[in-house]
Amino acid sequence: MAERRLIWLAGGLALAIALFLLWNLRAPMGFILSLRAEKLAALVLVGAATGVATVIFQTIAANRLLTPGIVGFDALFVFLQTALLVALGSAGFAALPTLPTFVLETLCLIGAAMALFGLLLRKGAEDIIRMILTGVILGVLLRGLASFAQRLLDPSEFAVLQQASIASFNAVPRDQLAIAALTLSAALGVAWRLAPGFDVAQLGRIKARSLGLDHDRLVLGGLALVAALVAVSTALVGPVTFLGLLAASLARAALPDSRHALLIPAAALIGATILVVGQTLFERVLGLQSALGMVVEFLGGLLFLVLVLRKPVP
Repeated sequence: MAERRLIWLAGGLALAIALFLLWNLRAPMGFILSLRAEKLAALVLVGAATGVATVIFQTIAANRLLTPGIVGFDALFVFLQTALLVALGSAGFAALPTLPTFVLETLCLIGAAMALFGLLLRKGAEDIIRMILTGVILGVLLRGLASFAQRLLDPSEFAVLQQASIASFNAVPRDQLAIAALTLSAALGVAWRLAPGFDVAQLGRIKARSLGLDHDRLVLGGLALVAALVAVSTALVGPVTFLGLLAASLARAALPDSRHALLIPAAALIGATILVVGQTLFERVLGLQSALGMVVEFLGGLLFLVLVLRKPVP
């Protein structure tokens, strides 16, 4: 039953991809298809990576209300953009080479995440809650620093910063897309291979260790995967904090099976489908270009409130 539903999810993504590529296709078809294919690749990669990262993070944290963004990825990204703009000015910020900037931002996000995980979990992976709370506090601190720095900007510079800080899938450079595709594909493959270990880990640290699982090592490896998936996705298009919560929650609702070998591809397919369908509707039906990220955040925020206000989530 679960495998059949996974096939249906894959079929839904294939249909969404076909609609995105072919709907209202006009001459010159080759040029338009190439542009749409680049945007499609970014949508699929970011949606899949964010969904998988959230499933892994929720398993490690033993809480289905959480997303990786809660530890401050989005706040650090906005802080980096603000710091660059304040230091270089709008002209210097616009003149930054895209590929080195993308690589630098990715490394900063991964490095900060691994420093947080390694520092707080160096004595073992039993104190996940302390790590999450520390990430939340650091996120608040970075948002406060970024907000203070933004008050020093003139309106034109602030507009540039706003554009750079909001998730956008328009005009993603090919070189960045190629690096992101290789990195995210490798991370997704590793996550799927670790799926049996995550099945055992969700039983709890004590039970997992009694069954012979090196729980602490798996947790640190899983957090490294989460850091890589979220950092590359965020550096590529910007923060989409609640997309993962939507994808992970829908994956768990769609599958009557808690095996990660099924949950991981289901979350990847659903995350990608959400972005592809949303971008198709905004571009082809509504004629909009950059509202998708904000709408996904709004819907994800509503889902978060629903999950919080209903009975406790295991």
